[in-house]
Amino acid sequence: MESNNFYFAFEAKYRGSRELIKSRQQVYIPFVQQLQLVYADCSVLDLGCGRGEWLELMQEHGVAVKGIDLNDDMISACKNRGFAVEKRDALAALQALPDESICVISGFHIAEHIPFDILQDLVKEAKRVLRPAGLLILETPNPENPMVGSCNFYTDPSHIHPLPPTLLSFIPQYENFARVKVLRLQEDPALHDAEQIALIHAVAGASPDYAIIAQKNADPSLISLFDNLFSKEYGLTIGMLCDAYDMTVRRIVGKGVSMLYGRKNSPYPLGADMLSITTAGVSLEGFFPIESWGAWAGEDCKIHEPVSKVATRDKPIGKQT
Repeated sequence: MESNNFYFAFEAKYRGSRELIKSRQQVYIPFVQQLQLVYADCSVLDLGCGRGEWLELMQEHGVAVKGIDLNDDMISACKNRGFAVEKRDALAALQALPDESICVISGFHIAEHIPFDILQDLVKEAKRVLRPAGLLILETPNPENPMVGSCNFYTDPSHIHPLPPTLLSFIPQYENFARVKVLRLQEDPALHDAEQIALIHAVAGASPDYAIIAQKNADPSLISLFDNLFSKEYGLTIGMLCDAYDMTVRRIVGKGVSMLYGRKNSPYPLGADMLSITTAGVSLEGFFPIESWGAWAGEDCKIHEPVSKVATRDKPIGKQT
């Protein structure tokens, strides 16, 4: 990436405040802390360190950390804060390190800036440089979210192409890391336990970022120390949100059918099932006053097409199985 004032200003406007970014990166702290228990001299190398939020967070947790970046403005900003940084290409920096010398190699929103063949080489070198049970962390925009994959990703002119989680996670799998975890991140926390969601949540509410955490091979006794962290589920997928939206629609239709049962001159007899009514293509809005409709169906939740099927599940999003 070229060094210029434009990109530094662009990051300042759209990346988010230092406090916001540091709060988001807290999700990785338990992984690093577990490595600190294994290695008293735990060290971190941050590739594409940017403004240095992760460097600051690592220092606050007593971890030796160094940053690498190619942008002069980013390097200056980090040096002004007293961080150890170097202007250097990320792959060249890894290639210069000895085997098994670093505990954590991180890269926050750099993978989407790198040609794919270079990204493969970077992951391969990271495995060589990591100590046993060490971690590679790569965070990137999540194209599973339609708004991110079709629009927001391209706000940054230096992005090359989106990287679906299945693709990015396969690179360390191919390099025979012990295991790889996908963490979906930065979704609205309120959606996890929402009992009702609007269509916009299904379309744009999936986790807008994700990370892969790849762990290098080690003695099983070391690997097992991280089992709880790697077994935890993170974030929301579009499938989970669409399922929740379907449940919202079914609740609305169910209330409408209940009202139809007791309505005078209803074309449907008492006992008519919801599926037969809705698959007939009936507009429920026409059978009862609009003020009643609005009481239990907001503008985002009106029924305009038949419901294709009825399911019995009725759980908050965060409790899907």
